[in-house]
Amino acid sequence: MPYLVHTNRELGLMLRGTKPLAYFMDIVGQEPDICIRYWRMFDRHVAEGRLTKRELIEPCPGAPQLEYRMLFYTLPGHEWRIDAMLALLNESGAWSDDRERRFGELLGYETWQIDHWLTHGRSPTDA
Repeated sequence: MPYLVHTNRELGLMLRGTKPLAYFMDIVGQEPDICIRYWRMFDRHVAEGRLTKRELIEPCPGAPQLEYRMLFYTLPGHEWRIDAMLALLNESGAWSDDRERRFGELLGYETWQIDHWLTHGRSPTDA
């Protein structure tokens, strides 16, 4: 990619003020240890007031014995992005380029980066 992908760089980007929202999802009780450690690093900054956090736990569709956790971290003043992301994720219908664009925008990618991703970044199985 001709730009810095946010994956595994979210915290540093957020602390520099260049990423407004980080979103993580995993099955409750099956989270890799490395993810739990990473989230604890975010939580230290939440405790200091540098980031905000929202956590939602829902039953897995089609597997109600399992639950999934969604973690959202934002820069202060960007909490609205959580509600916008939840609305986007809960829209009915197939995932589309428009939805992919809005997803990237909410996470803080620039327009040219999203354009590149939509044109070159996805594999055929992502479409």
